[in-house]
Amino acid sequence: MKCDKYMGMDVHRATTVVAVLDSDGKLVLETVVATEAAAIIRLLMSLSGTIHVTFEETTQAAWLYEVIRAHVTETIVCDPRRNKLLSEGSKGDKADALKLAELLRAGLLRSVYHGHAETLRLKELVRGYETLSVDTTRTMTRIKAIFRGRGIRTPGRGVYQETQREEWLGRLSEPGARQRLEWLYEELDHLRPLRRRAKQAMLVESRKHQAVEWLRTIPQLGPIRCALIVATVDTPHRFRTKHQLWSYSGLAVVTHTSAEYEMREGRAVRSRKAIATRGLNPNCNHRLKETFISAATGGSRTEPYRGYLERLKEKGMRAEMARLTLARKIAAIALTVWKKREVFDPKKLNWTT
Repeated sequence: MKCDKYMGMDVHRATTVVAVLDSDGKLVLETVVATEAAAIIRLLMSLSGTIHVTFEETTQAAWLYEVIRAHVTETIVCDPRRNKLLSEGSKGDKADALKLAELLRAGLLRSVYHGHAETLRLKELVRGYETLSVDTTRTMTRIKAIFRGRGIRTPGRGVYQETQREEWLGRLSEPGARQRLEWLYEELDHLRPLRRRAKQAMLVESRKHQAVEWLRTIPQLGPIRCALIVATVDTPHRFRTKHQLWSYSGLAVVTHTSAEYEMREGRAVRSRKAIATRGLNPNCNHRLKETFISAATGGSRTEPYRGYLERLKEKGMRAEMARLTLARKIAAIALTVWKKREVFDPKKLNWTT
């Protein structure tokens, strides 16, 4: 009789360590294969029964997920930050693979979402644009750092302009520093056109997705922010409620309490002075968090968001909390518009919530 098998995979650049348990928790296979599609598929085809596979979210996770999901019953790409069991006991490739199989068999793993093939190209183009944007900003920061380190003020963006470079180079008396600055200018000249091309390619690809057209009707969600949202969320039906989207985007407030109960007259009652700390969820998607926070910051100066923000402040809410509340509002609007597949209509909104 065929039975369930639970496979844990500890994936590395060259090799993958595999441990397989049966439904009774007995180790039935432990092996090492090359981290290659053909070798991994051969291993899967050699096993009988219903196969459940897990491996952690790593550099190879997206590729490996596409390779094996058609050959097994269940594939779980798990969050390594939640796999606390791996830090207990012996640490090694075989031990890690076995512990992953045990967690999979016990149903204790939380999967990491991997999107549909329809958005794969947009995801890669967004990553490319973000990488080039970060590299460009880093290079510009390094240019200014050379001058700041010598007590030379660099207000504005004139230090980056080609027409002013000779003047700025002339302010450096050290030959080594001048050479360094010339190299950074050359790097910046290469990065800027690449970033523009990446941005254009990302926007062209994003227009192929109907969701971008609906999201663009929401104030402060321009073409770049809409492309980032669609590439990250993939489908709005991942989130049943707006609260789940807030948590994923780092906009949810989490509370950590201790000593919640005390004894009164022989009974345990909830303490009125429980020790508690509150803050935003740090385990979040930082791209979405930045997108919604920046939209709220920009929208604080224009309608229809300005009036909503002012009313929150009039009620005594601090400015930073009012901005967070507005960011949540924009995220909730985006989720609703996307799910209902309709354009934004401010008349339908309840601005009192």
